[in-house]
Amino acid sequence: MRLALVMMGGGARAAYQAGALRALAELAQEASPERREMPFTVICGTSAGAINATSIASHADDFAQGAARLVDVWSNITAGQVYRTDWPGIAAAGARWLAALAFGWATFGFGARRMPRTLLDNGPLEHLLARTMSFHRIEQMLDERRLHALAVTAISYSSGRHLTFYQASEPISAWRRAQRTARMVALTPAHLLASASIPYVFPAVRLELDGRHEYFGDGSIRQIAPLSPAIHFGARRIVVIGAGAPSPEVPAARPDIDVYPSLAQIGQQVLASVFLDSLGADIERLEHINRVVLQLPHTVEPESAWHHVDVLTIAPRKRIELIAARHLLELPASVRMLLGAVGGNRASGAAFASYLLFERAFTCELIELGYQDTLAQREVLLTWLKPPAGGEPARPEAARRG
Repeated sequence: MRLALVMMGGGARAAYQAGALRALAELAQEASPERREMPFTVICGTSAGAINATSIASHADDFAQGAARLVDVWSNITAGQVYRTDWPGIAAAGARWLAALAFGWATFGFGARRMPRTLLDNGPLEHLLARTMSFHRIEQMLDERRLHALAVTAISYSSGRHLTFYQASEPISAWRRAQRTARMVALTPAHLLASASIPYVFPAVRLELDGRHEYFGDGSIRQIAPLSPAIHFGARRIVVIGAGAPSPEVPAARPDIDVYPSLAQIGQQVLASVFLDSLGADIERLEHINRVVLQLPHTVEPESAWHHVDVLTIAPRKRIELIAARHLLELPASVRMLLGAVGGNRASGAAFASYLLFERAFTCELIELGYQDTLAQREVLLTWLKPPAGGEPARPEAARRG
């Protein structure tokens, strides 16, 4: 039974996934002590989750080592490794944005080269990827059949299409749906930069598609079916590691209805709609299909285009914005100044700032949270990660949704 791992986006919040992967590696070792390779043969990532997905996929032959390397990167990260935090860079971008907000886009004229494109310059992230990623190992893992497929997603700002870029161990026909399509490519750092390009925050990335160039941005935008690529690759069980929406049992934050929302609070809701809204709906659709499939005779299901797919979700059991509020002062003074202009350096704007809080103390706390939240589902995960003794294992009802 093919097992898939899907990792959603969330900027700096994706440090949570590193802790979850560390716990999954330990559980995989416990479930099968003699096995070093990763039990997940299909890996899909979106936004910052695409970076984590590619990193762990490149170590499909040694799950524990791959998870440890990812934890090390996230444990030692700083904002300056992801985007420019120097005063000249921040001041220039901030001044252009504030001028645009205050005086309108006419300030810059049509086609002006100085017109602001994004809030931050993520040039340093490109260097970080070059230093920490081993793209040549992706092809190696596929050739050795330790990995079946790796996919990352991005949105084309040029055409509005949502693209899944993938590499696979064998030819897999690309699929096309309404405003969704897929392409088999050799994944590069540019694909990861495009997938992780948070709208308005990081610049779009120019990629070649069907013989022409288009500009791509964050794969979470218009991602109405985040589980679709894994299912197309033949997964029958999917573990989803989120990094944004808390588990359903976590109470909602109490709103301050008497205070007019800051730009950061409004921006947080925009980012929430980008990063959080589609997964729950997609799981509900899948559960509906599962109920239909359960009504099919067992002799019919293998021949049907519909199959039963189990999903288990790992999501924060604490509100990440509350954690972020304790760490806002760890951001460089230049970034705090920029966030202060839009209300992002106060507790009420911490949710927005959390996407940009690439600082060790914050990411280490998220790593530990992801680790503990994953271990909280230990028993179910052990049944998923244990290699089947033979034949198809029973469908674990408790594992439909974590």
